[in-house]
Amino acid sequence: MIRTLMRSVREYKAASILSVVFIALEVIMEIFVPTLMAHLIDEGINGQNTQTIVTLGSILVVIVLLAVLFGVLAGEFSARASAGLAKNLRKDMFYKIQEYSFANIDKFSTASIVTRLTTDITNVQLAYLFLLVIAVRSPIMLIFSLVMSFSIHVTLTLIFAAAVPVLGVGLFLLIRVAFPYFGKVFRTYDKLNSVVQENLVGIRVVKSFVREDFEEDKFSKVSQKIFKNFYKAEGILAFITPLMQFVMYACIILLCWFGGTTIISSGSTELTTGELSSLIAYAVNILTALLMLAVVFFMINLALPSSRRIVEILTEESTLKNGPNPVYEMKNGEIRFENVSFSYTGEQDKEFLKNINLHIPSGSTLGIVGATGSGRSSLAHLIPRLYDVTEGKVTVGGVDVKDYDLFTLRNEVAVVLQKNELFSGTIKENLRWGNKDASDEELIHACELAQAAPFIETFPDKYDTYIEQGGTNVSGGQKQRLCIARALLKHPKILILDDSTSAVDTKTDAKIRKAFREKIPHTTKIIIAQRISSVEDADCIIVMDAGKINGCGTHEELLQTNAIYKEIYESQTKGEDNA
Repeated sequence: MIRTLMRSVREYKAASILSVVFIALEVIMEIFVPTLMAHLIDEGINGQNTQTIVTLGSILVVIVLLAVLFGVLAGEFSARASAGLAKNLRKDMFYKIQEYSFANIDKFSTASIVTRLTTDITNVQLAYLFLLVIAVRSPIMLIFSLVMSFSIHVTLTLIFAAAVPVLGVGLFLLIRVAFPYFGKVFRTYDKLNSVVQENLVGIRVVKSFVREDFEEDKFSKVSQKIFKNFYKAEGILAFITPLMQFVMYACIILLCWFGGTTIISSGSTELTTGELSSLIAYAVNILTALLMLAVVFFMINLALPSSRRIVEILTEESTLKNGPNPVYEMKNGEIRFENVSFSYTGEQDKEFLKNINLHIPSGSTLGIVGATGSGRSSLAHLIPRLYDVTEGKVTVGGVDVKDYDLFTLRNEVAVVLQKNELFSGTIKENLRWGNKDASDEELIHACELAQAAPFIETFPDKYDTYIEQGGTNVSGGQKQRLCIARALLKHPKILILDDSTSAVDTKTDAKIRKAFREKIPHTTKIIIAQRISSVEDADCIIVMDAGKINGCGTHEELLQTNAIYKEIYESQTKGEDNA
């Protein structure tokens, strides 16, 4: 896990190393301060030696300035290294997600991926910062302070040396008790993000049904769980400060008591006033270093669940990969399904499609109808390998889709999904997702085929009109036509319209299909639709029912031979007849 995370340090390795070097130099400077102060008090102030005061005072000023300089540089490099690690982790995770198949996305869920890209990476970033700064600083400070203390007075050093394990055990127990609550928080964060995402995506539905109170209650419940876990964890950790203060003040009191007694009884021969002050300073350094180590331990434990969740994303392998000798050319748009069965879980007893056999000649138009959940979309998703078949095989242009290079296959198969997505940017920028090098003339031609040109021309900025994220400033029908135009710009051998004209009126729908017949006759067209009118002029129509092909034929043939098709047709035309 650590090795996987550290790969993302990359160009920030130098910053990480330099931060450690400057932190070590800063600590070394600070270690000498109490000893010099002791000499300043004993030899300069008590000895009334002005020259010694000036000399040692000057040295102290230089050491403090160096410590400040080294501290600033250490802070600069450690901040750069930790922020750089977080930046690279986000980049690596995002790039990795782009390789995922739909099955991989389904495995993690969108809300969980968002949490991992934000909260989890922030936790790792903070842990790395603490490791660079405190995990280096505290051990050096602890060891050197103990060495310097023992060199001054062994017996008195044992007072706070004995307090170290007491404080260490106390801090360890408090953090261990609090840690499980933080583990619960991250799992709840996924639920919180899911609630927020669902609300924002469906905000129009929420408002139209006046369900704001319900959504607020749902959010409050999840938020309350996070509050309770944080409250319990931080309530336990609140005891750290009192524990730290109790141990520190107890050590100082004992040092002052026994140190003062030693000074008086020995006449400052066994211990001097300056040495006692330096012992107190070293005691504070040691106990503070121990507290900081406890904080590092806490941060590491807090970041461990986040680290595992990040590594899960980075090490997840896409369920869809190129074969050993991928094919980089597609001859034509002929499609064959040979004994195809498909399950989203990969389990045979949960197959969504069962024993599909189908031949779609190149350049023909296939219509697919059926009830919701009948497997229409699942069937289409197998052609560009958005999912892989569980049994059987799908061939395009005479080649198994698993043997194609994924980029080649998906570049030749344009899919307009049920949920149309437009991205923030101009209409031109959105259209050029289909072909980044498309000329303005090609954009206009594709929009004319998709019947998008008429409404685009009504916009003041026409093709430079800015589209808001998700296409919220255009209607559903306009969004669908823009998505169809975007797909056409790929000049695909296969075009799949997955219920992508549902928001378009029947007249415009007919114009789109007519344009397809006349302008792209060599493209294989698959039209999945609820309306019979959208597929009735197709070369072949299949009726899906419970994951199987219930019927296959032309519009006229199915009206005579297929009960499901006839029922759908009559239910849609009944209102028209009455009108």
